[in-house]
Formats: sequence, C-alpha cells, structure tokens
Amino acid sequence: MISRVYHATLFALYQLCILIGIVAMPLAIAARQAGVTLPIHRVLANVEDALEARQSEE
Repeated sequence: MISRVYHATLFALYQLCILIGIVAMPLAIAARQAGVTLPIHRVLANVEDALEARQSEE
C-alpha cells in the first residue's frame, strides 16, 4: 500500500514539475536573455530518475 502511495506521489511530483516548467517558460526565456538560467531542468531530471528507478523496481 505504501509503495503505491509513494509511486503516485512521485508521478504527481513529476507532472507538477512539468507543469511548472511550462508555466515558467516565458520567465525562463526572459531570464536567459538577461544571462541567467533557471535550474528547472535539474529538478525535472532528478524527479524523472526517481520515478524511473521506482518503476524498474516493480
């Protein structure tokens, strides 16, 4: 039961990170033009790795 909750939480977090990345895209474009990069890709990669690791365990 806990593993299902954990898996569902990871999946929801992954989807939330994708949504935040899409919503923040105009801000990221403006920040890049100013010479600053947002680390959203790192967060998404970490969550994706955790989700894939969990799926491979099953």
